[in-house]
Amino acid sequence: MRLIEILLPVPCARCGEPPRSPCALCLASLNEIPPLGVPRGLDSLTALTAYDDRSAVFITDAKYRNSRSALGVLAHWAVVQLPEQIVDDLDEVTWAPTTRARRRERGFDQAQLIARMVGRELGLPVRRLLRRSDGPAQTGRSRSERLRGPGFVGLGVPGRVLVVDDVCTTGATLAAAASAMRRMGAQRVHGLVLARTPNPGASQPRRFGR
Repeated sequence: MRLIEILLPVPCARCGEPPRSPCALCLASLNEIPPLGVPRGLDSLTALTAYDDRSAVFITDAKYRNSRSALGVLAHWAVVQLPEQIVDDLDEVTWAPTTRARRRERGFDQAQLIARMVGRELGLPVRRLLRRSDGPAQTGRSRSERLRGPGFVGLGVPGRVLVVDDVCTTGATLAAAASAMRRMGAQRVHGLVLARTPNPGASQPRRFGR
């Protein structure tokens, strides 16, 4: 346990128990990721958990209440899920940026925060490689609208990149990000998200504790 968690314990966003969010029990109760394919343009996609009622509270708490403590815990365990061969295939970390309107509204970009945490965990540089074109955020859009995805412009010459986001729903955002980096000459593009949304009607995935 970190010193800050002893001095300033944080109640779990799901059950309210200190000293961290998520607490050990709520972390263990997260569901495993659904068996879904890799979005086009990515060489791989790794996720920590399914995006459902057990995990969503921690991500929305960070997005809309500026409560970031859970992001560090989830980012750590997401990095743990990365296969060793993928870690060895990385030069740098970047993120799929949110819209300027969302960034102004919240005061931060949650994907950028997660990317910095992931970079520290991996000991890799974190570099801004993408600019998001003006357009609506993915949150709240229908599935068909999401599938069209946002637009991204590459800002640098990438090598072997890990692109980070909070949630993968249809894969359109990560696919668009990968496409922009491929156009800039990226050798390989791997993806890492905290949570992945199951397909509608999919069977319930197992919990970590089972």
